[in-house]
Amino acid sequence: MKIAVVGTGYVGLVSGTCFAETGNDVVCVDIDANKVARMQQGEVPIYEPGLELLFERNTRQGRLTFTTDLASAVEAAEIIFLALPTPPGEDGSADLSYILGVADQLGKMITSYKIIVDKSTVPVGTAEEVHKALAKNLSTDLFDVVSNPEFLREGVAVDDFLKPDRVVIGTSSERAQKKMHQLYDPFVRQGNPIIFMDERSAEMTKYAANSYLATRITFMNEIANLCEKVGANVDMVRRGMGSDTRIGKRFLFPGVGYGGSCFPKDVQALAKTSEEFDYDFRILKSVMSVNTQQRMRLVDKIKARLGDDLTGKTIGLWGLAFKPNTDDIREAPAIYTIEALLEAGAQIRAFDPEAMDNVKALFGNKVFFASDQYEAIIGADALAIATEWSVFRTPSFNVMKELLKNPLIFDGRNLYDLELMEEKGFHYESIGRQVVQ
Repeated sequence: MKIAVVGTGYVGLVSGTCFAETGNDVVCVDIDANKVARMQQGEVPIYEPGLELLFERNTRQGRLTFTTDLASAVEAAEIIFLALPTPPGEDGSADLSYILGVADQLGKMITSYKIIVDKSTVPVGTAEEVHKALAKNLSTDLFDVVSNPEFLREGVAVDDFLKPDRVVIGTSSERAQKKMHQLYDPFVRQGNPIIFMDERSAEMTKYAANSYLATRITFMNEIANLCEKVGANVDMVRRGMGSDTRIGKRFLFPGVGYGGSCFPKDVQALAKTSEEFDYDFRILKSVMSVNTQQRMRLVDKIKARLGDDLTGKTIGLWGLAFKPNTDDIREAPAIYTIEALLEAGAQIRAFDPEAMDNVKALFGNKVFFASDQYEAIIGADALAIATEWSVFRTPSFNVMKELLKNPLIFDGRNLYDLELMEEKGFHYESIGRQVVQ
């Protein structure tokens, strides 16, 4: 098939590259001429494991190309994916201006039948709004609008796309359904389902899934906070819960809150949709409130130990991305941790394997960015861990004790065994477990 993907952000670039990998001809469109030029030269603008190999192969073989010319991309395409940003507005609702703006342009360009696919995460009713925008200048015989939400986990997005648990497609058009089934059939050869439904249900499925996962994480964070007060160990509680097949093991790890490009804005957007339909979604309000507080857990623990005024104190910080195996810092707990520590007067020495350039753009010379994890703790009064990168899991604790001014670790991701920390002589505070003195 000939496919156009409008938007080369995280979703658009991964989707376009993976569609090309199964033999389709894909042109990715972006208004950022500099970004397009870099991709045309073979530069992958985001960090995602496995993406660079597919990107290089499909650009070299001519199946994946990039342009700023929307009209030429649309003219050749059978299916047009809209993978545009939907940032939260001040009231929490998703901003649809990018999607509706492109839909308005498409209505003036299309001259033969096209399938327009909402790949972005969009509120319930967006497919209808896109349909209206197109229909202002275009006969309804020339297009169908489909909702096809993505379920990509950053860090394993390529694998998620190539071998999806399920593909959700919202359409009321038999013509579009047949074409979309043909497009996705190579990705589900092992038998995972392509689930067809109406457009509104597809849009709701995406928000419901992400909001439920955010709720699981938040529930475990609440349990962890309670475990600290009652003297229980959240690791044991998690294992006991996760072995129940009705509950399962995933998304039960406590920490310093969820972040990223999806969970925060999707929970917020679903809560806003609920308000618009006069429904009081109390669980989601609690999830957002708890997560805001949870992002400060490391800071609270550091202040309880070192004092509210951290002037003259240096904190080493391991991990800046919102999760490992990505350079994405959107809503990352580490960003909130840095802001609070700086406000309290602390100096910060930070290290992350991939996300430091993005954080430099935010904080500049307010933060010292180390060349490796050990440089980040030279002379530091304490180490704080905000992201569970694999490289942090088995460090040299002897070297750490030599470099730290004090053997203090505040672990927001529960990386280390309590007995080991006691044996190595650290004061170690984690989430939902007893303090090692």
